[in-house]
Amino acid sequence: MTQLVTGEAVALDLRPAALPSRLVAAAIDAVAQGLILLILFLLLTAATPGSSTSAISAAGIVIVAGVLAGYPIAFEALWRGRTPGKAAMGLRVVRDDGGPIGFRQALFRGLAGLFLEKPGLTLFAGAVITSLLNTDSKRLGDLGAGTIVLQERIPTRVFAPAVMPPPLAGWAGTLDLSGLADNLALSVRSFLARAPDLTPQAREQLGDSLVRAVAAVVTPAAPPGTPGWAYLSAVLAERRGRAEHRLAPAAHGTVPAVPGTVPAVPGDDAQRVAETPGPQADLPSNGFIAPG
Repeated sequence: MTQLVTGEAVALDLRPAALPSRLVAAAIDAVAQGLILLILFLLLTAATPGSSTSAISAAGIVIVAGVLAGYPIAFEALWRGRTPGKAAMGLRVVRDDGGPIGFRQALFRGLAGLFLEKPGLTLFAGAVITSLLNTDSKRLGDLGAGTIVLQERIPTRVFAPAVMPPPLAGWAGTLDLSGLADNLALSVRSFLARAPDLTPQAREQLGDSLVRAVAAVVTPAAPPGTPGWAYLSAVLAERRGRAEHRLAPAAHGTVPAVPGTVPAVPGDDAQRVAETPGPQADLPSNGFIAPG
């Protein structure tokens, strides 16, 4: 990760593109450039059947230089820092302050790539060596133009949905979740998924801080003796259940649950009332089974 500071003095944590993804993007662009050159040479040969070899060679040099330099310049300037290869790999060129590049930056990058990084036997060697030596994987064109290539598409970790601890099911149905913001719920979800990978000390500190944050906006309070992970899991599971219930009320022939009420179970009302603990009921110590 690298930190970019925007023109408004806002710090952004972004991920510079890795060298392998940039090489694959460059290879895709090289194939596209080769196809363009092939088509142009065929058109040149067909359009000048009686021309001398020297004239065709001179025109060929101009075409090669124009495609090798014009291809990245045109695409990056008009497509906000992307070429077909970069788009395929989820990469984008931006300024060092995180803003979109302009024609000047695209021009410098294109000319630097043509004359400094790709001539003769040093094909891509200058760009590779510079990228390896730079902490932000910048090549010569990036250093001169004040740009950086970022990874736009970052794989996201899919978290398993939170599970409702059975002893808290009845209490969770009485919760008022209107004050639970999306960002806090996302933090709880991430913590529950990463908890097994954390050290005991870090897990306890982070869990306690999240429990306090959630308890400040969710009522009523958890039953005495409720473990922190169970409290967070119950709140998250209840929130998810209510959201799913609201999205498909007609399909199930039900009415969305109202915060502060316990959803009814047809044909099992008496048993549910008997089994539902009150908001402040003591829970048995063996009523919770921590996730493995």
